[in-house]
Amino acid sequence: MAHILIIDDDKDICLTLSKFLTKNGYQVEVANNGESGLQVLRNQTIDLILCDYRLPDYSGLEVLQKIKILSPASAVIIITGYSDVRTAVETFRYGASDYVTKPLFPDELLVTVKETLQKSESKKTHQVGGNIQSKSKYSSQEKLTTSDFIVGKSIQSQTVQKYIELIAPSDMSVIVHGETGTGKEFVAQSIHRLSKRNENPFVAIDCGALPKELAGSELFGHIKGSFTGAVADKPGSFEVASGGTIFLDEIGNLSYENQIKLLRVIQERKIKRIGATKDTSIDVRIVAATNEDLTKAVKEGKFREDLYHRLNEFKIQLSPLRERRDDIMVFAEHFLTKANTSLQKDVKSFSPEVAEYLKNYYWHGNLRELANVVKRSVLLTTGDEVLKESLPVEILQVTKEDGLAGAEENKGILKSIAGSAERQAIIEALEKVAYNKSKAADLLNIDRKTLYNKLKLYNIPM
Repeated sequence: MAHILIIDDDKDICLTLSKFLTKNGYQVEVANNGESGLQVLRNQTIDLILCDYRLPDYSGLEVLQKIKILSPASAVIIITGYSDVRTAVETFRYGASDYVTKPLFPDELLVTVKETLQKSESKKTHQVGGNIQSKSKYSSQEKLTTSDFIVGKSIQSQTVQKYIELIAPSDMSVIVHGETGTGKEFVAQSIHRLSKRNENPFVAIDCGALPKELAGSELFGHIKGSFTGAVADKPGSFEVASGGTIFLDEIGNLSYENQIKLLRVIQERKIKRIGATKDTSIDVRIVAATNEDLTKAVKEGKFREDLYHRLNEFKIQLSPLRERRDDIMVFAEHFLTKANTSLQKDVKSFSPEVAEYLKNYYWHGNLRELANVVKRSVLLTTGDEVLKESLPVEILQVTKEDGLAGAEENKGILKSIAGSAERQAIIEALEKVAYNKSKAADLLNIDRKTLYNKLKLYNIPM
């Protein structure tokens, strides 16, 4: 029986979710703030955590980082409102497994919980050496089919595909750069699939989710007794990936100490487990990914320049979904098929009106957000066609303002910004002034009344 922890300051949500999940065979714990949830983790083993993005004592990102230190093996699903989707998606950089948006629908939540637990269990099954702290996933052992690899029809997507086909047969190291949710791991898997290494492991490591004290062990392995908790010898991810490809996601989050170790691995093609006295030879192709500007990080002394040049033998830049609108419906149809399978439904298509809404939305969370919206829409659809009533109201509101019905002119700095861009400008202004409404209005050069009207229009929490 999987053990689930719910962290939410809304006691009604906690009670409802607790009853629902218990009824579906899960053991459930409840905490009404971040610190209480962390205390549960100190005392119990938790398989999955449902955590609200806005807590009274911590932000979603803060509590996630603390969770990953206390219990790295626990999967985390972020609960968020649509006003926080852009920032909630960023939590994937730090180890979140998925997110769900309010209002919560029981069937959707149950599917997400089951899928997340299955993925988490799959990672544990494929771990080597029995170390439950591992965050590796051995994707070569997962059942990826040709249908999982689709290519958009935009010029940007076609160019990326050409680069993948060009670089895949070589052993050159690759950096994939793009916003969160743009498909960086998909590109890495595609490179591996089309390479001469495709019969060997593809190992994905989320460097952002690795606690600093465990990163060395996870990447390079350890021997029994080398530190507290090292109860058995454990090969690191580089050893496991030998002969294949290792994907280092969010490479910019790797500590300086481990950057030095990684540089040595690249130069000498050898690793040394923590506590070991001899080296182990490896043969690994490295694909790294980041949504940060690594050249800026190099200038600031946060990332080693020599390591950057070693990794950057070839670079692939991924455009955000809003800049390749020709791809939106290609991927929406793909996600429709996947949603039908997971939800055991048979929705045939999107209505023309829904397609327009999807094509005109800003997509802060890129493909990941699109996938979640499509899955929720399929869940709410009772006929053969997804209608606009199944879309989140925030998408309908933002898109309407962004061009379907024409944008009204606004004052000051907001005058030239419509729809989703305007909404984003307001959110960023609020974040800069710690949600002080008066200061935010001054920053945007509008009065408080106009600001409150915009907050209501775009469903931004007040």
